[in-house]
Amino acid sequence: MSESIYKVITLVGTSTESWEKAVANAVEQASKTLRDLRVAEVLQFDTTIENGKIAAYRVKVNLSFKFEGA
Repeated sequence: MSESIYKVITLVGTSTESWEKAVANAVEQASKTLRDLRVAEVLQFDTTIENGKIAAYRVKVNLSFKFEGA
């Protein structure tokens, strides 16, 4: 079995619809520039509020991907 190394970055995903969509947006955007995404760990949920109503759902996500060293 070969050994692997993974890098973890923290992203904040947003959505006007739901926290689930906010996570999906973060993963989809990251997948455009990162390869071998492995795990998305949701760390924190919050919302932005405008005029007494929820304007956006936000999630802080740790995202891991396979590290390809030089």
